[in-house]
Amino acid sequence: MKKQPLLDYINKHIDLTVEEEAFLTSKVTYRKYLKGQYIVQQGDVCKYECFVVSGCTKTFFVDEQGQEHIVMFAIEDWWASDMGSYITQTPADFNVQCIENTEFVMFSYDDIEDLYREIPKLERFFRLIIERAFVASQKRLVRNFSLSAKDRYLYFKNQYPKIEQRIPQYMIASYLGITKEFLSKIKGQLLLE
Repeated sequence: MKKQPLLDYINKHIDLTVEEEAFLTSKVTYRKYLKGQYIVQQGDVCKYECFVVSGCTKTFFVDEQGQEHIVMFAIEDWWASDMGSYITQTPADFNVQCIENTEFVMFSYDDIEDLYREIPKLERFFRLIIERAFVASQKRLVRNFSLSAKDRYLYFKNQYPKIEQRIPQYMIASYLGITKEFLSKIKGQLLLE
């Protein structure tokens, strides 16, 4: 079943009964997206919170000069959406685009609210997921302000080795807040060390 990876992920954190699993799977949608397709675009309201079954996405915004700034990647067993837009049901600040063919299990806003009412422990589960994401985001801000570009790259490389092999270098550079040329220079220096 295509929804099983989600159930496996949830069951690592909370225990669901067979009835709760059945209700949960009745409230989610499984969908495939092609490389290049968007889950949400800046200015649109984010309709879904998406659990990545397979594939890879990038979350980014485009500034007034047309420059892309990547703030997050998501691979298997991660979540992808514009969380602020999803929670508030207001226009998205970010784009979420598939950088590989990607499969999702998706929760609509209304369905997640039904799930919270019917299975209260899911609300706790999602609160924990959001808290972890918030902490990770804060730590990333601190790293961006306190670490050199080289140290940010080394952290990324060590923390997310499965991602680095799957995405183009210019996207890693954007995520790190540097140019692809500077990333190439850093990698060249590391080879000499």
